Amino acid sequence: MTTTAPTPERAEGNRTSMRRLAVSGTYSTGKTTTTIALAHLTGVPRTHARTMREILADVLPGKRLEECTAAELIQLGIHRFTERTVHESHLPDGFVSDGSSLHEWVYGKVRVRAGIHPTDGYETGGSAPAFYEEVIDALGAVLKDHARRAYDVFIHLPVEFDLVADGHRPVSERFRSMSDELLRDTLDELRIPYHVVGGTLENRLATIVDIFGLPARTSLERAVELARRETADAYRQTARAARTAERRSA
Repeated sequence: MTTTAPTPERAEGNRTSMRRLAVSGTYSTGKTTTTIALAHLTGVPRTHARTMREILADVLPGKRLEECTAAELIQLGIHRFTERTVHESHLPDGFVSDGSSLHEWVYGKVRVRAGIHPTDGYETGGSAPAFYEEVIDALGAVLKDHARRAYDVFIHLPVEFDLVADGHRPVSERFRSMSDELLRDTLDELRIPYHVVGGTLENRLATIVDIFGLPARTSLERAVELARRETADAYRQTARAARTAERRSA
């Protein structure tokens, strides 16, 4: 378990003033379980945006994520960013966010480098349309500006666990590694303070509470139990929705 911050003086200043915390990390690093548990543990409200696959059912019904074009992936990313900002605006007194606007930027940018629908061993070789990177970089300016304004500090979860093989994450280990690196590079670029926190869920929660001096509203064990239950329920609902969408598109 590690904790680091590229700008220690700013990160230390957030110990008592932290209001808007974003939990960062690529696919299968535990953002959802960690943020749910932290909300139960501390009482700080949690905010998030639906996954692109969940949004897909409303925006492009009957279509699978793997079938989306570059333009449609951009469309889904904009929907996700809009949903995220609306939810954040309803919590003016502070929140803990599952992900951030930087994730929309990073996942789009890595798709330029690793392929629209990346898998291990994929060679880029001009796979993305010519306009794609230009559009992603233009959107990135907006998403980065939002991150500067919307979040006081980040907790970054490193890649420690295997990619969950649930059929709902059309990415690879290479994609995860590239995303993790770009997330941290972007936080450095924007000079947003962050801590890298690893280890078990229990260790993560204890470290985050210690970093910011947050009060505990319930026991750590209870918070973990509730988070794991809610995460499992959410995965089951996502899986059911995906199966329904696949049947409709068949």
